[in-house]
Amino acid sequence: MTMERKGPLRGIRVLELANIGPLQHAGMILSDLGAEVLRLERKAHVDAGSGLQGPYTPFSLLDRGRRSAGIDLKHPRAAALVTRLAERADVVVEGFRPGVAERLGVGPDALGARNPRLVYGRMTGWGQDGPLAGAVGHDINYIALAGVLAHIGPTGGGPVPPLNLIGDFGGGSMLLVVGVLAALVERSLSGRGQVVDAAMVDGSALLMSIFHVFDQLGGDMWGPRGTNLLDGGAHFYGVYECADGEHVSLAAFEPQFYANFVAMVASLGIDGLSADDLRLDQQMDKTQWPMLRERLARLFRTRRRDDWVAFFAGHEICFAPVLSMAEARRHPHNVARQTFTTIEGVEQPAPAPRFSRTPGAIANPPRPAGADTTAAFSDWGLSAGEIDALRAAGVIG
Repeated sequence: MTMERKGPLRGIRVLELANIGPLQHAGMILSDLGAEVLRLERKAHVDAGSGLQGPYTPFSLLDRGRRSAGIDLKHPRAAALVTRLAERADVVVEGFRPGVAERLGVGPDALGARNPRLVYGRMTGWGQDGPLAGAVGHDINYIALAGVLAHIGPTGGGPVPPLNLIGDFGGGSMLLVVGVLAALVERSLSGRGQVVDAAMVDGSALLMSIFHVFDQLGGDMWGPRGTNLLDGGAHFYGVYECADGEHVSLAAFEPQFYANFVAMVASLGIDGLSADDLRLDQQMDKTQWPMLRERLARLFRTRRRDDWVAFFAGHEICFAPVLSMAEARRHPHNVARQTFTTIEGVEQPAPAPRFSRTPGAIANPPRPAGADTTAAFSDWGLSAGEIDALRAAGVIG
């Protein structure tokens, strides 16, 4: 079964040496953008029946858009098979600890020797070298060491993990995809592939670039957690609880938006929130922020979230309700833009970004581990006899 591909990466072939989390997410994005991605799943998972128990499991959503073939990478004949597949690939991506791929015989030197045009993407937490390269870790550890986690959380409280969005996905899979795409562009000029070393600690640090400038300027530019411009310290940039326990987000940062916000609040005639109390020339006076934040907190608790949405609608203030995932899928703006799509009854984010001529698409829902072994290997150049022999030898599942 050859699946029709759409998107700007149509014609690009990717081998994904399966791993969960950021590598899985990167494979999904490359597939959404049109690449033909073959996910080489561990044969043990296939034999144990650890694929989908229904149309979806929590992690399997990230497997959408590509086929799955089972392989025992520890088998003596596995490296030769992967090398052969890599001869037909443009990209290989893996998420092993440093040195594992080399021990398995599927590292960049081995595969690149047979395919000099191959782009080899490596996804790790700590990177391919350095004192911690071989250490275990997860998202929260990488963003902690990158200097990110220390700055997320409320005043007087401890750091708050921002889900696993920054390390695994923002600084991990997204930077791996950027690196792979950049290497493909460079290959079109040089004709040669190269290794992309995407480390979550590096990518997470990169996302903090602007804040490192704030930190080094000193003075009032950067203070303790929860007291700064973009971390909830400013009264005009933060989240407020409403009368119904729901929340709203306010980001009246620019002077014109802050002026609009002040005018709207002053029109309510609430004591302590007049135009004189919210003086425009004192917007950036950090000494006033805690007091003004408390006053706005009391204000927002007087109405329900949706009442505030209606009150500020049509006014340029930079304001939005804080929605749950379920609510986000139903919001009129997201519905109009088709930000979410439904595949086999499961609602999920649609491919992004968008392209005017070659839009991306989800080629297929997640496939059970190893479900496409025969068909995929056939499409990648193996004969029926070779596939049967590999299966009989226990190389593939």
